[in-house]
Amino acid sequence: MHRRLAFLCLRSGPNPQPDPNSNPEPQLPRKPPSPSPSRPKPSPARSAKKPPPDSPNPNTLLSDPSLDNPDLGPFLLKLARDTIASGEGPVKALDYAIRASNSFERVAIEKSEEPSLDLVMSLHVLGAIYCSLGRFEEAVPVLERAINVPDVSKGMDHALAGFSGYMQLGDTYSMLGQVDKSIECYEKGLQIQIESLGEIDPRVGETCRYLAEAHVQAMNFDKAEELCKKTLEIHKAHSEPASIEEAADRRLMAIICEAKGDYESALEHLVLASMAMIANGQDNEVAAIDVSIGNIYMSLCRFDEAVFSYQKALTVFKSSKGDHHPSVASVFVRLADLYHRTGKLRESKSYCENALRIYAKPVPGTTAEEIAGGLTEISAIFESVDEPEEALKLLQKAMKLLEDKPGQQSTIAGIEARMGVMLYIVGRYEEARNSFESAVTKLRSSGERKSAFFGVVLNQMGLACVQLFKIDEACELFEEARRILEKECGPCHQDTIGVYSNLAATYDAMGRVEDAIEILEHVLKLREEKLGIANPDFEDEKSRLAELLKEAGRARNKKAKSLENLIDPNSRRTKKEPTKKWGFRI
Repeated sequence: MHRRLAFLCLRSGPNPQPDPNSNPEPQLPRKPPSPSPSRPKPSPARSAKKPPPDSPNPNTLLSDPSLDNPDLGPFLLKLARDTIASGEGPVKALDYAIRASNSFERVAIEKSEEPSLDLVMSLHVLGAIYCSLGRFEEAVPVLERAINVPDVSKGMDHALAGFSGYMQLGDTYSMLGQVDKSIECYEKGLQIQIESLGEIDPRVGETCRYLAEAHVQAMNFDKAEELCKKTLEIHKAHSEPASIEEAADRRLMAIICEAKGDYESALEHLVLASMAMIANGQDNEVAAIDVSIGNIYMSLCRFDEAVFSYQKALTVFKSSKGDHHPSVASVFVRLADLYHRTGKLRESKSYCENALRIYAKPVPGTTAEEIAGGLTEISAIFESVDEPEEALKLLQKAMKLLEDKPGQQSTIAGIEARMGVMLYIVGRYEEARNSFESAVTKLRSSGERKSAFFGVVLNQMGLACVQLFKIDEACELFEEARRILEKECGPCHQDTIGVYSNLAATYDAMGRVEDAIEILEHVLKLREEKLGIANPDFEDEKSRLAELLKEAGRARNKKAKSLENLIDPNSRRTKKEPTKKWGFRI
């Protein structure tokens, strides 16, 4: 049975932007690390489809003698901010911001002084404009210059400038899909904030939660839990009981607990969050929490209680947002999944069709991300009922919706991995390999190359290569998957065991019998000493090993076993060689 590449469905509450003090520079609203089905990041290659608007040549500006005027920089910076506020267009604001930053630089050089915080402010504005134009790569060096100017030892203003710069740079790296660099920037910003404000300031709590969400999306759940607990403690100290801030913290903590398999703790946090939202009259937020509670009940196989939670949420969403709102569709999807799990396929199909009708004619304000997420979840249901072609169509629609959206690189990679599985199932192995390869490339560039999910995708790509008889490439992929899964999941995890088996079969196909024997001996030892021998794969692996040991005894006269005989159930064998077929594991 094919092991599905599933996404971690994460939902959370409001995510206020961390702000250690009032921020004087105008920034575009920061896109928070969204705990949705996968961490959003952009694909720079896709973003580059549209040529960026022309911007002023910095070399020409540097030669402009008027930039030496110390009054010009503040004037141009004000013009840039006013242009952004008036909505005249970012290109004109970009011109003003570049000239302002160059003027501040020139004046500092002329006076033989250290660059001022006015330069930092102008660089922050310039970086925000580049991001608004989708030119994230150009924003990075600007913001890196900005974080090198402030000296936090010189007081609160410098600390604020340093904090703001690191957070803005972290957001930009996040939009580029460079998760590790993004988190590193957030952590440096948090450290500056703690040194300036102390560890229990409420603004530190907001930044801790912001960083915790980033760790959730990077699937660093232990670190996320540590930060979220700290956030909860800070808000308890500064807020009234059952505050909205505490409710948001508990929703995030529920996400973390659910991801770690601690469903009872997740349920407890959600119930407390719901009570807080009820006390604050937040009916729509209560309904959203009810959906999350329904998800936990479904994970605990408490299906009647899950249906009740979903129906409660559905009633509120329909009355407050209308029958065709994407929130209504999302509940339909959850109910479809529930009825599929309980064997009520007619009801499941009906709810899928209801959701698809809403996504086909979205109401104004519906985001592409909402539709793509819903289509991806419905595709998983079609996959489960052996309708891979329909699942593929939905995944392709989701891909098309997201391909030009900034901040979606990991989401697209996850969809491509799912598409690879579907293509593999229907026997379109070349397309499957290409889809997996595209997903692997995006995951490598986004900093997720060390995650267990990445290891699973590598294993899937290796299987597609096996079917295409690209045995050397498959071997490299299985070996990399083995290293990752051993570290992330441990040697006894079923995904790791599956890779061991695939690697042993590949070594045998390559004629590396001794390497195959070594791996199978390791697997059998794990089963005998830790996992138990009741697993049906045990006897199969034992017979494989016996066969290889027998072959090793006459290895000098034995050619490498045909790969076709290893993977093709209809391959021909002679009566003189009644060998048992090796099976690759997905």
